[in-house]
Amino acid sequence: MTRKGVLCGVSWCVDRNKLIDHWPDQETIAVILAEERQGGGNGSNASVDLRRLGAPFPVEAVGLVGNDPDGRFILDMCARMGIDARQMHVTPGISTAYTEVMTVKPTGKRTFFYRAGSHDLVNPDHFDFAATNAAILHLGLPGTMAAMDGPWQGEASGWVMTLKKAKAAGLRTNLELCPVPASLIRTLARPCLPHLDYLVVNDAEAGAIADVATVAAGNQADPGACEAAARAICAMSPVELVVVHFPGGAVAVTRDGTVARKPSVRVPQEAVKGANGAGDAFAAGMLFGIHEEWPLADSLALANATAAASLRSITTTGSVEDWRACLALAERWGWRESLT
Repeated sequence: MTRKGVLCGVSWCVDRNKLIDHWPDQETIAVILAEERQGGGNGSNASVDLRRLGAPFPVEAVGLVGNDPDGRFILDMCARMGIDARQMHVTPGISTAYTEVMTVKPTGKRTFFYRAGSHDLVNPDHFDFAATNAAILHLGLPGTMAAMDGPWQGEASGWVMTLKKAKAAGLRTNLELCPVPASLIRTLARPCLPHLDYLVVNDAEAGAIADVATVAAGNQADPGACEAAARAICAMSPVELVVVHFPGGAVAVTRDGTVARKPSVRVPQEAVKGANGAGDAFAAGMLFGIHEEWPLADSLALANATAAASLRSITTTGSVEDWRACLALAERWGWRESLT
């Protein structure tokens, strides 16, 4: 069987995005300047971004939602975007996971208020790899789901069990992370490494896994340290490709020692509405290139261009366009001269 497409799970929630004028002290007021409801979580964001990019392959969903308005919102979104939702499970009596996302207008920084709901009940049994023809499993987000984070049938976690099942079925695998404590990232991600083909993460996440200080003074990513972290992850595992992204660009290291680097796009400050979903947009662009077997440098360029395009909306996916349009936008704005 020739596999084709990307299966995205298992984080499917609703993001209630709010743009605020400043971050308030306790017992003071901040003004909401704009708000919008949108799908959230790695499964939703990557699926929608891939469809918006014009992926010439199937995009499938796997997850668990409640039989409530938020759950129906997610299912309606899948139908509208052409995402195959046969493995989206609906359970009555639970609330669909959601996140209140607060983006501060002057800085673009985000704060997340997360309610796990259905996420705490999703587990490896919700995945049927015999029912999919997908080539790649895009899985996340460790540290946010009770059943997946805990041991499962003799494995270290539900994440490990799911990745092992996917590999046994012939899928390639990628894991996405999120901003949980570094110690928790190490605990959950390291046992997954033997069962991954790809790892697309940000600077802090790569540093947590590799135990390398990737963030320098002033909270700025150190590109050299990011490359060192990627090399360390390759050395400790059979992962074929590690990609580390940060505001200044991205660096990729392959199993055979090949290194590719690509600076980020010079996004005009006035075009930035919010950074929520930029990491998912980067991952979607990277997965697009990987699936289509593009040269690594071209995949990095599309990943950076997709992330740049996503910054124009307070939602996670609202301003992602066809892949050609994203690259044209990047060329119009220009690329940074070097990694920073």
